[in-house]
Amino acid sequence: MKPILPLFMLLMIGLSVHQSCLALADSVPVRLQKTPPKPHSPRKAIIHSAIIPGWGQADNKKYWKIPIVYGALGTTTYLFFRNLQQYRDSRLAYQLATDTDPLNDVQIVEPYFSVRNQPERIRVFRNQVRQNMDYCVLFFIAFWGLNVVDAAVDAHLKSFDVSDKLSLHLKTGYSEIARNAGMQLILNIR
Repeated sequence: MKPILPLFMLLMIGLSVHQSCLALADSVPVRLQKTPPKPHSPRKAIIHSAIIPGWGQADNKKYWKIPIVYGALGTTTYLFFRNLQQYRDSRLAYQLATDTDPLNDVQIVEPYFSVRNQPERIRVFRNQVRQNMDYCVLFFIAFWGLNVVDAAVDAHLKSFDVSDKLSLHLKTGYSEIARNAGMQLILNIR
């Protein structure tokens, strides 16, 4: 048993030395090469936003703008289909009111039934609803274009320096040269 004890002690000392060597090897700082970040592409944001509204804003990490984009486009879409239904109803009511068969007047829906004897009013309303449909299409296209422009501007300004090195101050005081009180706008670029 005596020869086993020194062998056991030698094994324990060897393990502790090995553990400390591993700890030293792990504590040596390793310098990793940082890969430079990919430059943000405005072209990519423009194309994405032109394909699917809000995709360019997602590329620019401006997620809070996506509901605004879909709210504007969704509102114009809703108004277009609402006006389309009113246009179809008023067109049918005008056709039924201007025909010579009074038995067809029963088919006229309620908002137009009360003015069935005045088809000119129905025609004017039909034309106004048609104009509103055209405006809805124009606003839809304008909002989609505004979505693309917003994505382009955000993408171009992504690399703009907005650090503390830039400052703009408004200073009030008395000017000895002009002998007058006034304001100064001071731009500091460091």
